[in-house]
Amino acid sequence: MAKFVWPPWWEWELAFTSYAEGRMEERHCTEVDVRRMMEYAINYYRSRRKGRWVIESRFLQAPWKVVVEPDPDREVLVVVTVYPVDAIK
Repeated sequence: MAKFVWPPWWEWELAFTSYAEGRMEERHCTEVDVRRMMEYAINYYRSRRKGRWVIESRFLQAPWKVVVEPDPDREVLVVVTVYPVDAIK
C-alpha cells in the first residue's frame, strides 16, 4: 500500500490570520487545538480559491476542516479559517 505524501509546505510553521483567530474563538477552539488537528490530519485537497488548500481532520470526535494558504516567500503556512463540517450545511 502506498504511503500518503504531504506537500513540502506541510512542515512549515503555522501562522494565523486575524479572521481565523476570530472564527476559532466563535467555534471554541484554540491555536493548540488547530495545531493538533493539523498533526492528526487525514487528507487535504485544493480549495476552490486559488492558492488555498483544505485540510480534513477531527476535533471533539467530529470532522473539521482547516483552510490554509502556503506563503512560499516566508515559508509559512497561513491558517485562513477553521470550521466543523456540520457548520456548512
